[in-house]
Amino acid sequence: MWFNSWEFFLFLPAVLAVYYVLTRRAQNIWLIAASYFFYGWWDWRFLSLIILSTTVDYLVSHYIARSQVEAQKKLGLYLSLSLNLGLLATFKYFNFFVDNFIALGATIGLDFDTPVLRLLPPVGISFYTFQTLSYTIDVYRGRQRPADSYIDFALFVTYFPQLVAGPIERASKLLPQIESKRHVSVWMIQTGVFLILIGLFKKVVIADTAGVRVDKIFADPAAMSSLDLWRGMILFSLQIYGDFSGYSNIARGVSRLFGIELSENFLTPYFSKSITEFWRRWHVSLSAWLRDYLYIPLGGNRKGTVNTYRNLMLTMLIGGFWHGASWAFIVWGGFHGAYLAIHKFWLESNWHLKSGQSGVIRRTVFNWLKILLVFHLVSFTWIFFRASDFASALDYISGLFSFRGDFNFRSIAVPAILLMVLFPIEWMQYRKDDLMNFLSLPSLIRGVMYAGMFVSIILLSGNEVPFIYFQF
Repeated sequence: MWFNSWEFFLFLPAVLAVYYVLTRRAQNIWLIAASYFFYGWWDWRFLSLIILSTTVDYLVSHYIARSQVEAQKKLGLYLSLSLNLGLLATFKYFNFFVDNFIALGATIGLDFDTPVLRLLPPVGISFYTFQTLSYTIDVYRGRQRPADSYIDFALFVTYFPQLVAGPIERASKLLPQIESKRHVSVWMIQTGVFLILIGLFKKVVIADTAGVRVDKIFADPAAMSSLDLWRGMILFSLQIYGDFSGYSNIARGVSRLFGIELSENFLTPYFSKSITEFWRRWHVSLSAWLRDYLYIPLGGNRKGTVNTYRNLMLTMLIGGFWHGASWAFIVWGGFHGAYLAIHKFWLESNWHLKSGQSGVIRRTVFNWLKILLVFHLVSFTWIFFRASDFASALDYISGLFSFRGDFNFRSIAVPAILLMVLFPIEWMQYRKDDLMNFLSLPSLIRGVMYAGMFVSIILLSGNEVPFIYFQF
């Protein structure tokens, strides 16, 4: 069930109508039932994986908390890691490893010409796996108490607004809201509806409009001019941002209608002046997860420069592989690891001190040049994210720099229009790092803005295009 589907807009009011008349405990049970229905809409059989993970992690967390011996605590932690990562590896990466094993055999003359079982990865398995893992790890570290109620913990794992594409919430933030009585104020409803409207606008008007053209360009890059390939690269940057940040806005808005606050997952990342800043603003919950549960345990920046670069690269390679079972995703992560290492080297040198510009105008120009550079560096890596495979990505890049075809001004019209439409929304948020900054505008301006968004959503909502990150 997609957030931008008619089924969801029938489902949500029905869930809210019952929710508002129940007590807290009954509300949690009702939300679990709604979440199972929401997830089971794709394939009810995969609910067994969520229930298994929920039950094991609930029991393991209490076992860890009760244990007085470190070896017993580690046993509980390893059990949780083995189960969750085992399920993730089996359902998401089984096909990848089998295919590469067969390819490796072929290179040395071995023909594994046997039928291979193909596994369909469950929707959102990467997201809820990371969320439950963070809970168990935090209990092991003594930073999180185990949930008293299985019902409350089950809702923490399955809460449908953020179940299939995040944000990846920490138990320290989400569990207390689930365990306590919730009050839905008029302000939460107003801001919730606003976030849903903004999210649908980004998804339907920005992402899906760009996506139609992106699909055509990436389907046959050899037939496209270099300018068209540059256009496709920029359009996909807009598509994936509008799609994923739009989803996050809708998730936060829907959640506010239930009196539960979710984390902001995007902080205007395309205004970043460095790759490091980009990863503080893009997919914030995943960046924080990789930092706290991977980069820092690997040693972070505590064991010398070389190890720091290694840890950055390993973290981003694993982050790329988390996104998908493909060499293209690994290369995407490798590029970002290299970007981060280069930026860190730059900061630790004296060169960056010489690059500063004095004066307001010169400093402003220099900052915008950095924003444009980071945007294009990130956009270049999105080619590996969007291409069907690694070879297709290389073909696309080859055409990108072949300078073939003629310049056609109309080719840049759609990207320019979408950028002009998106820019005011992003700028309003960027000024104070708060999307609610819109609500400070005069009522007349807000009314015109809301009407324009609503009408454009209706006019451009011909297709229910799935959210890109649902595949992860």
